[in-house]
Amino acid sequence: MTTPPSRSLRILMVSDEWRPYIGGAGHCMELFARELAARGHELAVATAWHAEAPAFEERDGVAIHRIRDLPSRARWISENPTRHTPPPFPDPEAIRSLRRLIDDFEPDLIPAYGWLAHSLAAALIGKDIPMIVWGHEYGNVCAMRSLYRLEREICSGPGPLKCLRCSTQGRGLAKGTVAAASVLGVRPLLRRKTSALHSVSRYVATVLERDLDPPGSPSVVIPNFHEEGPGGAPDEAILDLLPGSPFILFVGALRRVKGIDELLDAYARLEDPPPLVMVGIRTPDTPQEFPTGVTVLNDVPHPTVMAMWERALFGVFPSKWPEPLATVVHEAMSRGRPAIGTTPGGHEDMIDDGESGFIVPAGDAGALSRAMAKLLDDDELRERMGREARLRAGRYVRDAVVPELERFYIETAERRRQPA
Repeated sequence: MTTPPSRSLRILMVSDEWRPYIGGAGHCMELFARELAARGHELAVATAWHAEAPAFEERDGVAIHRIRDLPSRARWISENPTRHTPPPFPDPEAIRSLRRLIDDFEPDLIPAYGWLAHSLAAALIGKDIPMIVWGHEYGNVCAMRSLYRLEREICSGPGPLKCLRCSTQGRGLAKGTVAAASVLGVRPLLRRKTSALHSVSRYVATVLERDLDPPGSPSVVIPNFHEEGPGGAPDEAILDLLPGSPFILFVGALRRVKGIDELLDAYARLEDPPPLVMVGIRTPDTPQEFPTGVTVLNDVPHPTVMAMWERALFGVFPSKWPEPLATVVHEAMSRGRPAIGTTPGGHEDMIDDGESGFIVPAGDAGALSRAMAKLLDDDELRERMGREARLRAGRYVRDAVVPELERFYIETAERRRQPA
């Protein structure tokens, strides 16, 4: 039974993404919105406009407003015309739409994720409404949103020339220049309008506190949570494609920044290894071919992925970029599977090295292979770590996380009402 909140809030969530065009961060925000609405708060969402989705709809007690911006009227400039991302600069049309929505809805506070927060900061000029920057990744301080500089090293912090070089290499001259100049240029306004920082991991908090550093604003770490039920029936046709024996499982985008090159290298070093299953979306840098023993599956529904964990030996997550807090890791742990992750990043919050899995240096195929070999060679160790992983995954469930976020929101709204 849900305990009523000490105070009901009007919460306007601002997010770059929402269903049906949704990634991991958007899905986490959607879960929070649904749970907060169920707990008696009034929820509205402002998100990116899409031609294939309605401008307004209601889902699970949440009012969803899709906000247009000027680039949405020039869809030819997008790398993916079917999935619009808000621009990194304060967009005049988005600012007007957000101001109208704020005036109509009269929110007590506004948690914001992504580049739409930059237009929100401008829309809040002259208004005394707390804005919470929600750090699901690094887009508010990094033009590439990854903090992975030139696709080869973790960035130590922003600077005009280094950001321009990195962004233009990753996005091309025109888009890269706009992205770098916008993220750096909007930072003073974003700092001034930010009332609090909410990061999903300690690493993200460290980065936002260092590179955004809003004066006098509290900074909290509250993780994402995973759904505890199966969420639907698995696709048996996909499950039939799995190897007949237990396997190592990777789930994530099949991108080099996810460490797939190091994973394949580490797998090749193992003696007589079990099958390796890799589940995720293909991207331009996904290898065209994979070695013998590797099964690759794309576009797998979430309930089917969760069923796969029941057949897996352990999960491996060898990202080279600093993962903010990959939900797939504590999902694997919730099924009693040890996890191998990398440092630095949010993996260190979830995986207790040597207890519920292993943490290895990012980009180190040798260390990754040795960790995989330990779990393969010692059944008792693997089972013990799996039991511990299941226990520690309890830190990332609804009943542990949502009340913490709710208290933070209520405290943030109350600070607004206290005399200076």
